[in-house]
Amino acid sequence: MKLNVAGYTGSARVALAGSVAVLALAVPAVAQAQTAPREEAQPATEAPAVTELTGNEIVVTATKREQTLQDVPVAVTVTSAQTIERAQIRDIRDLSTVVPSLRVNTLQSSANTNFYIRGFGNGANNAGIEPSVGLFVDGVYRSRSASMITDLPDVQRIEVLRGPQSTLFGKNASAGVISLVTKEPQFKLGGNMEASYGNYNAIIAKGYITGPLGENVAASLAAGYNKRDGYVTDLGSNTKANERNRWFTRGQLLFEPSSDFKVRLIGDYSRIDENCCAVVNVQRSPGFGPSQIITNLLGGKISDPANPFADVTYSNIPSTNKIDNWGFSGQMDYGVGPLKLTSITAYRKTKAITNQDSDFTSADLIGRNFQNLRIDTFTQEFRASTDWDGPINGLLGAFYFNETINQNNQLLLGNDFRNYADFLIRGQSGGAFTLPQVEQLLTAATGGANNYIGQSFVSGRGFTEQYRLKNEAFSIFGQVDFKVSDRLTLTGGLNYTHDSKSYSTNNVSNEVFSAIPLSSPTLLAGAAQVLTAQTFNQRTGLAPTPANIGAFAAANPAVYQAIVAGSTAAANQLPSLAALQFLPPFLNVPNALETGRVKDGQWSVTARLAYDVNDHLNVYAAYATGYKAASINLSRDSRPSPADLATIQTNPAYTALRLNNLGSGSRFADPEISTVYEAGLKGNWGVASANLAVFKQSIKGFQSNIFAGTGFRLANAGKQSTFGIEFEGTARPLKELTLSLGLTYLDPKFDSFLLSGVGDLTGTRPAGISPLTASFGVQWDQELGNGDHLILHGDYRYEAPFALVEGLPNLVQRNSSGAIISNTAAVLAAQSRKQEIKLLNASLTYAMANGLEFTVWGRNIGNQRTILQIFDSPVQIGSISGYPSEPRTWGGAVRYRF
Repeated sequence: MKLNVAGYTGSARVALAGSVAVLALAVPAVAQAQTAPREEAQPATEAPAVTELTGNEIVVTATKREQTLQDVPVAVTVTSAQTIERAQIRDIRDLSTVVPSLRVNTLQSSANTNFYIRGFGNGANNAGIEPSVGLFVDGVYRSRSASMITDLPDVQRIEVLRGPQSTLFGKNASAGVISLVTKEPQFKLGGNMEASYGNYNAIIAKGYITGPLGENVAASLAAGYNKRDGYVTDLGSNTKANERNRWFTRGQLLFEPSSDFKVRLIGDYSRIDENCCAVVNVQRSPGFGPSQIITNLLGGKISDPANPFADVTYSNIPSTNKIDNWGFSGQMDYGVGPLKLTSITAYRKTKAITNQDSDFTSADLIGRNFQNLRIDTFTQEFRASTDWDGPINGLLGAFYFNETINQNNQLLLGNDFRNYADFLIRGQSGGAFTLPQVEQLLTAATGGANNYIGQSFVSGRGFTEQYRLKNEAFSIFGQVDFKVSDRLTLTGGLNYTHDSKSYSTNNVSNEVFSAIPLSSPTLLAGAAQVLTAQTFNQRTGLAPTPANIGAFAAANPAVYQAIVAGSTAAANQLPSLAALQFLPPFLNVPNALETGRVKDGQWSVTARLAYDVNDHLNVYAAYATGYKAASINLSRDSRPSPADLATIQTNPAYTALRLNNLGSGSRFADPEISTVYEAGLKGNWGVASANLAVFKQSIKGFQSNIFAGTGFRLANAGKQSTFGIEFEGTARPLKELTLSLGLTYLDPKFDSFLLSGVGDLTGTRPAGISPLTASFGVQWDQELGNGDHLILHGDYRYEAPFALVEGLPNLVQRNSSGAIISNTAAVLAAQSRKQEIKLLNASLTYAMANGLEFTVWGRNIGNQRTILQIFDSPVQIGSISGYPSEPRTWGGAVRYRF
């Protein structure tokens, strides 16, 4: 296929102009400047050969300046557009297959993607918890991971910066940065189109076109569609889960009136509407009346824990994941001699609607677990940098962040939950009580002041939540490079970030049983008295009047005392039913004691010494600190701190704040402060390059967020530290052959973590961190006699076994006041279920000289299945659930470049 674009006029220009009209972005007027005329595009006879930079020759912007990977003294992994294409990396989640220090998981919903660098990372499953890994697209900060899910058709490269990067990237880069850089519009017509089909009826179509709209204006448009059937069969709702159904478009305008000034405008929109994410059972509830048996008695089913990769699950409704994400940004760059000025302005909006059958059975236990999340984000960055031949070059900048989160949730009980609770109460009380009996007893114990009969666990009742979070932050930052000699450079960087959050809640629980004070001495005494009267009547046939009871007690003191003791013992079983009180009354914020405001600020520093040993080898040593702002617990598990709860319970001034079953926990987690000591070397010998880093990294106040069966427990670890060694290398022993190897060794521990969701974890190994991760890559590019190429690509990722969670909170043994007696069972259950990764991917491409390509590809070719994460099954004590990984996928693709 040939395109006649000589002079680039007429219909070709009209077509391209129409393609980018979707942007609807105005280009501001600027002063006219004399420029050399641009070369017009010539007729294309064949696709030009493209020399792809590899290894340490790749140009990166890790320090917000363009440098080769060899010259930037930072631990950074770069994934090029060619690698993304050959490895069939479909979205940011797939990136971990080629970056050994990065782990990516998508859990709970399509909007929740967790990133971990060197084992550090969190966020995503609670909108109030910002990630520890900063996410950037074309220099624009993306505060939540849902914004990063896309199909990557116009990406130039992805940079993964390891260790704290707060000096240049602000408040939420305490674990590292992922920076995605797309291609700028070009002043020459070009682009590509691709269509792919694979198993599970996977259909992928995407394309990219770029070219000039005028002498000084270029544009580009990228779009993609990704649809796939689910690989998990939901036999409860008769649907397919873990499907793909998403599309996106991104348009750009580049206005470049002179070599010193340019404006880049970007607009994008993406939508996800799919059924995700399937949960399977991996352990049944032990003991009397296991939840699976109860569910079966109710006519429901649960997946077989002995065969979690049968890809079968049960739910009574399919999951809803409707996510709209859009935004626009404008970047202006202006050069004045050696000084470069940059401004980046951006606005983004995310709307995510999700719903899930969160009991993960086909019984109608949880009828609705709904969330409507809206995030509006505005960012503004200014910076000035120098690039001259003198010994000193610097960068100075400022960053402003303003975000509003509005979140509405509902957790409502289903039609089967009352009968389910009845079975659980029978088991928990050893057969002493049924639910109706408990309701009658509690009603009688309060003298009829409260009518509990038929009011507990009613269908349609539950918890309604409203959260609002306003976050405003600003940073000032600077970095100076001082060239001590031709080969020695000293770098110093400083950042101050101030972060302010205000939040409010309007949460209401109308689930009656959860509000009953089962441990109240007055209630227990009343219940014992009622049971004593009932037993007396059963034994004597007499009415339980005070006179009759007094006469019987005087005549039969031993028998009466036995009746009283038995009745008291039975009444004292009521507090054991507190496990079913998972939707207690909620103390809203702000209130008379809690302001709903958090402010903090922190200085971050970087100090680095880099030395060019020779033209091929550089070494560096660095010290850096990082900062992540306080996070807010926007969930129904938000509780006053222990100190605030004690004040509420003891200070008469706060009597109005006292609620039945109000417990302590956390409203927010304090900031994370990270530190790294690192030494490394970078070598480039043409046919081979190698990077080595040795580091000791720690985070004080690491923000841990553990799922506890019905909610998330947010807490600060005292300190988490990791010693690690990283190696990355590439080699081209032959013109046709490119080899790559990445190795990461990590030895982490909790130096101090007294208040985790499962008790004291001090001295233990944090979960989710493999001790050894290896990535291997090979590509053979054979040029044929006619100019065509045959390209074989393969990559393999291995992660040594590691625990998925530190412990399972529902297995913790607690006393009647909720204090932890033992966490042994909780920790052992978690340690017994480890994950090991063995992931092989490959592709074979026939690339013709005219730009046409044919590819066959496969991911997870060995069909190695794992459980990505485990957690306590909701309201099923002792049961464990998990998310299964993807099976083998394969397909073929046709691509055309022009």
